[in-house]
Amino acid sequence: MLGQIETGKSAPTISVLWKISTALGVPFATLLAAHGSHGTVVLSQDHAKVLTSADGKFTSRALFPFDSERRVEFYEIRLAPHHCEHADAHATGTRENLVVARGAVEITAGEERPRTLAEGDAILFEAGVPHSYRNLGSSEALIYLVMTYVETIG
Repeated sequence: MLGQIETGKSAPTISVLWKISTALGVPFATLLAAHGSHGTVVLSQDHAKVLTSADGKFTSRALFPFDSERRVEFYEIRLAPHHCEHADAHATGTRENLVVARGAVEITAGEERPRTLAEGDAILFEAGVPHSYRNLGSSEALIYLVMTYVETIG
């Protein structure tokens, strides 16, 4: 699969990219990093890098430039009605902090009980375990997610 991605014969799914970043022990955005930018950066929605699941029911838009490795990433997440997106565990120590901007979602992290969040509710959880985001409503849910990676010494 990696060979096909390298030669441009295959485009990786969000899930595959997460698995690669986890296996390499690097933040997800590092795989998509471009050359560094300085000063004020406008991230136009018209030119955004949007990653979409294979079935199109989950999208993730980076709300930060892919210019260098970072410990914190900020995403806009959209979930189709009644869709559940499963995420593999991130590196141990990774935390996700999200707020529901529109709709109602259920978040499950590892063996913990599912947590239901209404519009405006926020949650912080350890993302070093498999977790999922489920849209409980009949219209698209909008979530803003801040991912914080454990600081590495190096």
